[in-house]
Amino acid sequence: MIKKHPVLFRIFWMVIVLFVSGLFFALAFYLSTLFFHYIRFTPTPIITQIINSFLGLLMISVVLNIIARAVKIRPRHTFQPIIDAMESIAQGNFDIRLDGEEQEGIMHGLIDSVNKMAHDLGEMESMRQEFVSNVSHEIQSPLTSIRGFAEALQNDNLSPQDRHHYLEIIRQESDRLSRLSNDLLRLASLESDQVKFDPQPYRLDQQVKSVILTSEPQWHDKSLNVEAFLSELTIVGDEDLLSQVWMNLLHNSIKFTPPGGSIQVAVTTEAENVIFSISDTGIGISAEDQVHVFERFYKADKSRTRAAGGNGLGLAIVTRIINLHHGSINLTSEAGKGTTFTVSLPIHQA
Repeated sequence: MIKKHPVLFRIFWMVIVLFVSGLFFALAFYLSTLFFHYIRFTPTPIITQIINSFLGLLMISVVLNIIARAVKIRPRHTFQPIIDAMESIAQGNFDIRLDGEEQEGIMHGLIDSVNKMAHDLGEMESMRQEFVSNVSHEIQSPLTSIRGFAEALQNDNLSPQDRHHYLEIIRQESDRLSRLSNDLLRLASLESDQVKFDPQPYRLDQQVKSVILTSEPQWHDKSLNVEAFLSELTIVGDEDLLSQVWMNLLHNSIKFTPPGGSIQVAVTTEAENVIFSISDTGIGISAEDQVHVFERFYKADKSRTRAAGGNGLGLAIVTRIINLHHGSINLTSEAGKGTTFTVSLPIHQA
């Protein structure tokens, strides 16, 4: 009876195909969940979504190919472009684009999914290559210094002063490598959601005061005037993680504020949020750099950051910790006139 009505017949098969596709995607989600649970690793949500989409589409393609062969239907005019695209993606070629404008129903949806997956994987590959390039550059620079000064130390005619100076440079570059390694591990842990996140009530004003006092040798050596305006309040958060946020922001202000400058730290409340702000009279950040400062390895002032031992990961770590607390961070700055970072966090975690 349905065959006598072409429209109903098409709708019937579309429902069947959508239902079967849903089952495959559900199966893909179930299998990937079991696999990640078995290896005790939880990827980020976007990676999980891409893997599940890829696995679901792959299973659908395989089953459709098997059905087509069983009923002796050549799928080249229908599913073959999708199968070819999936094979290209599997080989690492993400520069593909299927034309789905003339397709309808499930085919249009499949083509859109393949195109989106190829686009997302291409962006991830570009990010991976850029990340590897940045890490290689950050590692190569101190290694070159260490190698060069280690070879110079082999000169028996070096004066004790030069020998001591070269050894000090080697020590500083070794510390720089160690900081880079620690920051990379910390950032990887934060981005993979493997970090221990334990929000508990604690006094935020006391924590910020402690961070300022701990950093006193750094700002005292530069004759900086540090003022603190701290309202007494209790916040629910991970004390260890948030300590890294305040420490990083304060050290940035100290690093980029010329001797004799000033830094102001304030903790206040606004509605259901706590507001932490830190302002300095430092070198500032240009408008074109402000949109990038929270990116990994980005350095608004590369020469000054390198001299101070920075690697461009600090604000990326800060951003991730704040996101874990469902907060936000922004900045206002003008080149040569200082910078203000403002962090907003909910007083009570949801």
